[in-house]
Amino acid sequence: MNYRLFGRTGVRVSTLCIGTMNFGNATAEDDAIRILHAAFDAGVNFVDTANSYNSGLSEIITGKALQGRRDRVFLASKVFFKVGDDINDQGGSRRHILKACDESLRRLNTDYIDLYQMHRPSPEIPVDETLGALNDLVRAGKVRYIGCTTHPAWQVMEALATSEKHHWVRYVSEQPPYNLLDRRIENELVPLALRYNLALIPWSPMAQGVLGGRYKPNTDYAPDSRGARMPGTIYAERITPRGIEAGQQFSELAQHVGKTPGQLALLWCRDQIGITAPIYGPRTLAQLQEVLPVMDMTLSNDERAACDAINPPGSVLVNFHNTAPWMKMRV
Repeated sequence: MNYRLFGRTGVRVSTLCIGTMNFGNATAEDDAIRILHAAFDAGVNFVDTANSYNSGLSEIITGKALQGRRDRVFLASKVFFKVGDDINDQGGSRRHILKACDESLRRLNTDYIDLYQMHRPSPEIPVDETLGALNDLVRAGKVRYIGCTTHPAWQVMEALATSEKHHWVRYVSEQPPYNLLDRRIENELVPLALRYNLALIPWSPMAQGVLGGRYKPNTDYAPDSRGARMPGTIYAERITPRGIEAGQQFSELAQHVGKTPGQLALLWCRDQIGITAPIYGPRTLAQLQEVLPVMDMTLSNDERAACDAINPPGSVLVNFHNTAPWMKMRV
């Protein structure tokens, strides 16, 4: 297992982060704990969850899996989305952030979160309101570092400048959607991250299974796929004929180079410039075991060029920013 520095923190994390969005819904508790323990045993030390995943069940299950292993794992969680009945149980206000952090700590059964992330920006709330609350959580010892996810580059820069102005803790990471089908972060976010030493931890590196060979042209979706289980949702919107066609080309490339499509998709994302660790959310133990060998692989120049031929740098075939209202470009 290889490890990389997490931005400017000095902390070393595995080049694979386990995402837990499936835990408590598609993946039952016992299976989820087995997945995490297998990842830990293989050398993975980075886990990402959120208070909004499956009404808090993901955090509860993750907390159970961490018992006896907590000090060896870099634990990330998030706050933003509505989690209760109160109108103020959402967003980037001080009131919500402080309340949500305490609730996450209880669910995770821990006294600190290594990386606490703003799950989305709150454009109606001044950034100093959000950062002031996050700064206080770090000073109180409840949080070690702070980051953001699915923010435009300009808002990340605004946050960095605001933290510097007030001598507050600053974002150390950004978690964007990034895969071969949607490469738009390469235009502005990646150069920003390189300039200011931000860790980039992409979500959906397999393009929600489209690059993993999950969907075939002119065939029905597999019954257990997101496309079949979640029709009419944001997830279904990301499965398009254009994406499936590119996914088919990618699957043929993977077969040609002796890898599974899932392995090549994860490897491509991990070995792009500026990436610290892609977030992979296995639904089953078999899915985890398939990708673990990627940690000892390296993307060749020929493989990189062949992937660029499917979708060139900075370009987009499928919109994975469809949960980001600030992204005006549609595909």
